[in-house]
Amino acid sequence: MVRTTSLARAGAVSVLALGLALAVPALADNTTETDANTIVVTGQAKIGDFGLDLTARDTAADPGDDFERYASGAWIDRTEIPGDRPSVGSFYNLREDVTEEVNGLITQAPAGTQYGALYTSFMNEAAIERAGLAPLMRDLAQVDALSDKSAFARYMGATYGKFGGSLFGAGPYADPDDPTMNALWMFSGGLGLPEKEYYFDEKFADQRGAYLAYLERTFRNIGEASPREAASRVMTFETYVAQLNWDAEQKRQIEKINNPMSGSELAAYAPGVDWDAFFAGHNIPPQERIIVTDNTAVKAIAALFASTDLDTLKLWQKAQVTHQASPYLNQKMVESRFQYTSALNGTSEQRARWKRAVDTIDGSLGELVGEAYVDEYFPKIAKTRMDELVRNLKLAMADRIGENDWMSPETKEAALDKLERMDVMVGYPEKFRDYSQLPMSPDDLYGNMIAASQFNADYEMGDLGKPVDRKKWGMNPQTVNAYNGGLENKMVFPAGILQPPFFDPWADPAVNYGAIGVVIGHEISHGFDDQGRKIDASGAIRDWWTAGDAERFEAEAEKFGAQYAAFEVVPGSFINPDLTMGENIADLAGVLVAHDAYKKSLGGEEAPVIDGLTGDQRFFLAYAQVWRAKAREDSLRNQVATDPHSPARYRTIAPLRNVDAWYEAFGITPDDAMYIAPEDRARIW
Repeated sequence: MVRTTSLARAGAVSVLALGLALAVPALADNTTETDANTIVVTGQAKIGDFGLDLTARDTAADPGDDFERYASGAWIDRTEIPGDRPSVGSFYNLREDVTEEVNGLITQAPAGTQYGALYTSFMNEAAIERAGLAPLMRDLAQVDALSDKSAFARYMGATYGKFGGSLFGAGPYADPDDPTMNALWMFSGGLGLPEKEYYFDEKFADQRGAYLAYLERTFRNIGEASPREAASRVMTFETYVAQLNWDAEQKRQIEKINNPMSGSELAAYAPGVDWDAFFAGHNIPPQERIIVTDNTAVKAIAALFASTDLDTLKLWQKAQVTHQASPYLNQKMVESRFQYTSALNGTSEQRARWKRAVDTIDGSLGELVGEAYVDEYFPKIAKTRMDELVRNLKLAMADRIGENDWMSPETKEAALDKLERMDVMVGYPEKFRDYSQLPMSPDDLYGNMIAASQFNADYEMGDLGKPVDRKKWGMNPQTVNAYNGGLENKMVFPAGILQPPFFDPWADPAVNYGAIGVVIGHEISHGFDDQGRKIDASGAIRDWWTAGDAERFEAEAEKFGAQYAAFEVVPGSFINPDLTMGENIADLAGVLVAHDAYKKSLGGEEAPVIDGLTGDQRFFLAYAQVWRAKAREDSLRNQVATDPHSPARYRTIAPLRNVDAWYEAFGITPDDAMYIAPEDRARIW
């Protein structure tokens, strides 16, 4: 499969997040700050008078009945979801802003830049139409030429650097038993629909129909003699694969995915595949240590591979190659793919071509354009203040650990050690990648994508068997997101997300703590959520909690999960607390830790009342407005089935029902719909 982004890091936890600084100036401070970037600050918050969008509220709503409505109801009423988007909201709007900024950098870049050449090739529709399917047909001819299953296994391995699919994925990541070294991780794959339940659940019948129709169009477009029969064979094969896949919630149980074995042991355990051929195609030498994550699925799919006829496998591979290549082919292929993907997320319009070009550059040349983005849009003072904020949030988390009444002293000591050793990376990597050996042509989009895929695959695989570089980033600087690095015990906050509404040095401190502060607390607490607690300070997978600590934690987590299980997001689709538990716990902990830090920042003084709102009220309103969003029903169904994050509405209201300070700030009583009795609130952190 074409690799345009970094390998999904095992154990890494991603969140839609961002940040601010604790040491913010006073609201009325009009100080000019000068640094190496020479920025001039006016003292005016970008949003409203002090960072909150007061026009977004529905003040007729009772905050205790529906806090999302109270914080953002007017915005929800007046906001329409654009036809090319599955959802809209604070996070999505910022991403669009960054896309426009990156587009400006690309289109104004000097002639001859690699990202300029890739952009030109993407926008040159006339050349793409002239090429037609010729580049694709050369790749499909390679599939036709595969003479046996060993050759097919080799081809699957080789798709790590080109268009195509594999029933198994593999890549380097920190060894769970020695997190200073990279080992090879393996996992199952092979599905064209987003998750296994799409193949069986009645609520996804329309999506299955759209996928089957897409397969038939695909085979017709590439000249297959019997496109309907070919589509049916591929769908049947993938349904068998789906039956053998682990459920999404199983795949995040870190103790279940730590299954080391040697290459020879893998061959004996899952004998249905010529693994020597697979790894040779992948350019992976014989391995003494492979972490086979969903091991029973890998074994069962290997047996299915052995029992499936070669012609069916070739049809499946042709569908995989064409699907991945379609965004870089003629308009007919682009539209065919969009007909399918729109059925998954409910969109009615194709994303503008220039935006798709920017997305492609982000995936293929991310740090190259990211370096230019940082120079233009990320002043040094922002990085300095963000570093300060993270330090203060870590101190607040340390206090939470120390004051915890269900954790034993020895576990507290280990937790504080892990917190102390958690690395923090803000804005951009210390050292940017070198792309000088990657050729880009302004006339050959298809060739550019193959070249970029191989280049990035080689870069990632270059880590295998080497010491872990914890300074290496899994996101680009312009990415509007953040993550906790799991086994690497680190947090990463890219420059792209460190902007309003999440990060504004001239907003009211209560707003900044409620927005970026909560997200920083969220990322910190991932080190201690239901999976993070199974990773020690060094990054090794090890249960370092006492049995009593674990029992008390799990009891509170179960209580918390039951609250989410009651939420029916759209008809027939309820939140799965086992899939979302880690993110839900981090959302709750983020609110608690950030609120603690905000209160401490006041130095014992009362926060001023601004526009009739107390400091705590502004804090919680900022939190809610960060997560305001509207989403299409199909998009929400997809999220509930596949995403470990709960939908935005429930990230807004569910944690707050367990936060005592929220009840006090808005006078919430037992008569309010969101009320939970104190003894029934989850007390995790």
